[in-house]
Amino acid sequence: QVQLVESGGGLVQTGGSANLSCAASGPTFSNYAMGWFRQVSGKEREWVAAIGWNAESTYYADSVKGRFSISRDNAKNTAWLQMTSLKPEDTAAYYCAVGLTTATMAAKKVSSWGQGTQVTVSS
Repeated sequence: QVQLVESGGGLVQTGGSANLSCAASGPTFSNYAMGWFRQVSGKEREWVAAIGWNAESTYYADSVKGRFSISRDNAKNTAWLQMTSLKPEDTAAYYCAVGLTTATMAAKKVSSWGQGTQVTVSS
């Protein structure tokens, strides 16, 4: 099974940027689609972005389109979420995950979750 560990969260000012990393271990990482999700306390987890196993296709939720960028390097077993123009409503715990396809990822059908990293955007 794939093990995932996120890092890079912290406190950021409105309009600032942050880069989240997801380090993976396990031999099957390169054959999974990868996604990022976020969750605010008391609300359901929502899908943010997804990328195909070969990194040629990316998809974004409307709320982050044009501001966030997802990428991966299978040789390094690492994925990233680059975030710019951050808003207070982006404040959440961010989770990376792996799944079969980008379509199932957007439907929150995933195989493994990371532990999460908190991003707080101050106003």
